[in-house]
Amino acid sequence: MADTEIKKGLAGVVVDHTAISKVNAETNSLLYRGYPVQDLAEKCSFEEVAYLLWYGELPDPWQLAALKVQERSRRTLDPAVRAAIESLPTSAHPMDVCRTAASVLGARHGLAEDSSPQANITKAIDLWAAMPAVVAYDQRRRRGLDIVEPRDDLGYSANFLWMTFGEDPVDEVVEAFNVSMILYAEHSFNASTFTARVVTSTLSDLHSAVTAAIGALKGPLHGGANEAVMHTFDEIGIRSDESMDEAAARAKAWMEEALAHKKKIMGFGHRVYKNGDSRVPTMKAALDKMISHYGRPELLGLYNGLESAMDEAKRIKPNLDYPAGPTYHLMGFDTPTFTPIFVASRITGWTAHIMEQPASNSLIRPLSAYDGHEQRSV
Repeated sequence: MADTEIKKGLAGVVVDHTAISKVNAETNSLLYRGYPVQDLAEKCSFEEVAYLLWYGELPDPWQLAALKVQERSRRTLDPAVRAAIESLPTSAHPMDVCRTAASVLGARHGLAEDSSPQANITKAIDLWAAMPAVVAYDQRRRRGLDIVEPRDDLGYSANFLWMTFGEDPVDEVVEAFNVSMILYAEHSFNASTFTARVVTSTLSDLHSAVTAAIGALKGPLHGGANEAVMHTFDEIGIRSDESMDEAAARAKAWMEEALAHKKKIMGFGHRVYKNGDSRVPTMKAALDKMISHYGRPELLGLYNGLESAMDEAKRIKPNLDYPAGPTYHLMGFDTPTFTPIFVASRITGWTAHIMEQPASNSLIRPLSAYDGHEQRSV
């Protein structure tokens, strides 16, 4: 197979159809079921977007109310899942906790071995409802704090914040968090979604596919990039006593030195977008509101300095993780919690794909070009 063309990373390979999302190259817009994600982030709740991804259309008031009732009834952390979380050392990454929790929830679900469409949508909603309690409790236990029980009078995003911090969330913060959850919800055949579809193609169950997807999302070349962005900010040094311009100058100098030493900088570039990630302006607007709300202009200085230096040197634009990282930092989330937040959002997209895959299933099993030893004797 010496002349076989190898598509490393499956770059440019179209492996299947999907009706869930696409990047519209003409408008540089990410579309969920045909709707530009920036419009959804402006006008919809995360619950409405979840319904759209699963069912194909935005819900009417009655459909939305029914989804909310189901989701709110499944928010409480399962005692067995809590015990599993507490059995893990705090030295374990929070993504390991999410992965373990998803597996335990799957093993304990009454429909564990039922992969019918109705069973899968029930399991998808149940898992989506349960994950904020997992993420919130894991951050709290690492801080030596007790669990905060969910509230059924709050929307998905507000309740997530409530369970994490134990305080009534401010409307501006809820709004920014809701925007981030919508923007992270779905992105076609990315690495973790494709992982979920590979597992589903074997006729395995929904929770197994999501557990595998969480493993894929943990990597810094995929979901872990939002954490890496904050590590960059920390390495430069966040100084609350300096001006925006001073912070920008330090960030720009840091970036120039990093690029000179060929250091990999996370939060920039994207394989799909050629003219910049279409989600960034919406997330950057949310970041700007959080910077104003918390009075932290030095973070904007770091952001602008890094962005301008990268643009001048490489003409590479930020991706969604770049504004999302400092946004979550301002809200009070610990950096290792950023990617688990991504999990709670992307469960909607993953499970939409898990439910789409069986409709026209074929076992996903690519070939490889062997370049090892020829046959030899022992």
